[in-house]
Amino acid sequence: MKRIIYLSFLLFFPIICFAQKITYSEIQKGDSRDMSFDIVGKIKENVFIFKNARFKYALSVYNAEDMELKEIVDLDFIPEKSFNVDYILQPDNFYFIYQFQRKGIVYCMGAKMDTAGHLVGQPFQLDTTQVGTFGETKIYSTINSEDKKQIMIFKILKRNDQFKFATLLFDKNLKLIHKSRSTIEFDERKDEFSDFSLDNAGNFIFTRSAKLGVRSNSFSLFLLSKPALQDSFTERKIDLKGLFIDEVKIKIDNLNKRYLFNAFYYLENRGNIDGIFCSVWDLKGDTTFSTVFTRLDASVRDIAKLKGNNKYALNDFFIRNVILKKDGSFLLAAEDYSTQTSGNNMNWNRWDYLYGSPFVSPYNNYYFNRSFGGFYRPYGSFNNTQSVRYYYNNILLLDVNPAGNVLGDKVITKEQFADDNDNYLSFSTFITGSEIHFLYNLTEKRDKFITDNILTASGEMIRNPTLRTVERGFEFMPKLSKQIGARQIIVPCSYRSQICFAKIEF
Repeated sequence: MKRIIYLSFLLFFPIICFAQKITYSEIQKGDSRDMSFDIVGKIKENVFIFKNARFKYALSVYNAEDMELKEIVDLDFIPEKSFNVDYILQPDNFYFIYQFQRKGIVYCMGAKMDTAGHLVGQPFQLDTTQVGTFGETKIYSTINSEDKKQIMIFKILKRNDQFKFATLLFDKNLKLIHKSRSTIEFDERKDEFSDFSLDNAGNFIFTRSAKLGVRSNSFSLFLLSKPALQDSFTERKIDLKGLFIDEVKIKIDNLNKRYLFNAFYYLENRGNIDGIFCSVWDLKGDTTFSTVFTRLDASVRDIAKLKGNNKYALNDFFIRNVILKKDGSFLLAAEDYSTQTSGNNMNWNRWDYLYGSPFVSPYNNYYFNRSFGGFYRPYGSFNNTQSVRYYYNNILLLDVNPAGNVLGDKVITKEQFADDNDNYLSFSTFITGSEIHFLYNLTEKRDKFITDNILTASGEMIRNPTLRTVERGFEFMPKLSKQIGARQIIVPCSYRSQICFAKIEF
């Protein structure tokens, strides 16, 4: 049974009315909470959800208007136990990129899908790697430019303190533009790569930071870039002015031809977070435009942390999102995140996450690109040997100008925790015109209600009432949502032991 719920309320002024319409998809028998899924997006009148139930792959096609299920397309061309199924959404089609191993060879394949979710032609081979019968499976990483016109598939082989890159740059139709191989010196004990990015011109970029030891902060930072049609990387140093930083988040400003590098910084190695580091790289001049270290003082610390010593207030904050504005300024959002393991007093800390990363094993030959975005973890994938409590608390918002200077700060106060399951925690952002929405769950009497905080163009924060539906039992997963239109998002949710999807219109 499909459910459509209308919610409306007045905010501050009686002449202004905000209303939401929530439309739930029909609950399918096979869509249990042990299923993996990913929201592909919307093309024309269809919304596509990729589903993986015990390595059986399918594409659910919904009507974008009423979330009515139109068809379930079996993706039988993707072999069982394939891994890292990625997708690239285009205005008139989309591509699946997937990998599988057969007889000691890892195949990287592409498949074109039409606006109805059907395979166009036959899957085609993009690349292969010989790994041996018992070799590794996670070989290839896929990234794309903001405009989706540049797509890159790459692999990195670790050997003798060197990283050997093989990159394949494709156009929007997955036609090969350029293939290259290059080598970079890399010390696994002291060096750290950021996430990898691709700009609209096809430039492949990332940062390399150097630290004193495995569990240390970084004391130097370098930008590595490879132009679309070149084979080698260029390395340029970014001055840290004698300070220390941790994980670097990259944001490409294609409109203003700039790269933004953001991280938390420290006055001393393994000290307490002192503030935010922002560096702006000017692509036209091929040089640093500005580098700014902004100390976050007591006024921010007092409200950023729910409890505890002011000195340690920022130590559990992680950068979650950087939202660009047309003039080159941006909004940086960070979240207070930690875990606690019962039975042995083993608390999670950022040193384990950033410098003992579970994403990369020193025993693997291939370096796989880490993914820090939100993803659904099926219930069968949680570790049941130890109970873990997840904490997702306040959101820190920093308004940063085009030169990297912090002009203002705000804190969205929230307190979230759950045992052995964080699918319903954290938050998501989406943009409607000049407003930025922050969605997250609040728990009242064991029921979870989604709440909406709006940051207006003038910098005012408006907190809407919680979105309550007349249907009990639906639990939203805001951090896994995806915006599909100017005022529409798809939010995964569960009903009893089943997964369904809600379209919310603002």
